[in-house]
Amino acid sequence: MDTPILQTQETQLRALLERLSAYVEQFHGGTVEFVAFDGNVLKVRLGGACLDCPLLPSTLHGWVAGTVHQFFPNVSVVEEK
Repeated sequence: MDTPILQTQETQLRALLERLSAYVEQFHGGTVEFVAFDGNVLKVRLGGACLDCPLLPSTLHGWVAGTVHQFFPNVSVVEEK
């Protein structure tokens, strides 16, 4: 599905993830990368210091998913390994 609304939402999600990644990288040494978006499910990849961190699930579900849900309540966030 390649609708203008989906493209706009993907662009907005990418911009939000770039800001989140910049914050995580600056303060924690990790990264958040956009992988895919199908209109309902956003797939991300956590990298950098996040890879070996026992708090990766908290970062994914707390910071990343929590922030995405604030702006896009119908989007589910899934980590892509």
